[in-house]
Amino acid sequence: MKDHDVRLTKEDVDTLKNDWLTDNCIAFWEEYLEREELSQYPNSNIVLLRPSMSFMLMQTPDPLTLKSALPDFGKTTHIFLPINDCHNVEVAEGGSHWSLLLVSVIDGVAFHYDSLSPSNVEDARHATRRISQLLDRPLRFTNLDDSPQQENGSDCGVYVCLQMKYLLLRRLLKANAQSKVTMSMAGRQIDASGGRKEMLKTIEGFRKEGERRRSRSTSPFGKKEHSKSPPRIE
Repeated sequence: MKDHDVRLTKEDVDTLKNDWLTDNCIAFWEEYLEREELSQYPNSNIVLLRPSMSFMLMQTPDPLTLKSALPDFGKTTHIFLPINDCHNVEVAEGGSHWSLLLVSVIDGVAFHYDSLSPSNVEDARHATRRISQLLDRPLRFTNLDDSPQQENGSDCGVYVCLQMKYLLLRRLLKANAQSKVTMSMAGRQIDASGGRKEMLKTIEGFRKEGERRRSRSTSPFGKKEHSKSPPRIE
């Protein structure tokens, strides 16, 4: 199934049932949030960096060489980065753990949310240094030890997706611009099982909508195109 720029395979969708999420699943969720939520706030300057770009940023010796491939961060206020503990550039879908890094460019702080803390703390710290180089400004790294913790070994990607949605909607987009908000997730319960169902339901909705569009375009009873030529008069 393809949603805009992300193509999901059956294997990707199957991981949403009870397995470790693939890069594509997280990239799909980011694109869904951009098109369904961020698009309603045209004045926002928030970037949801894809897992592949986050990995490339962390593995490239000089992050400045990636400037042309990355979004323009000139007016960006916040950047979300999925962090993976894979260090081998030759292994597709490598690593064993996901966490979330939220960079508040306007505050000069990078917040790290790790559902198996402190598993990815050094990887997130490294990503913060790379983003700091790209932005050409210092960033203070903060590992949030009070982040919700997963109860098994496969829900880390789901935690990343659900926390990203919550922080984006509740803490950034819908917050009062005049008031200070906490970026801590302390006390926040994460329903990983419910999150998996929500993501599967979202994917199924896009699949059905795609089928309806294809059906309308191929149906002999579908809407006929009107000729752009003027009618002939006999």
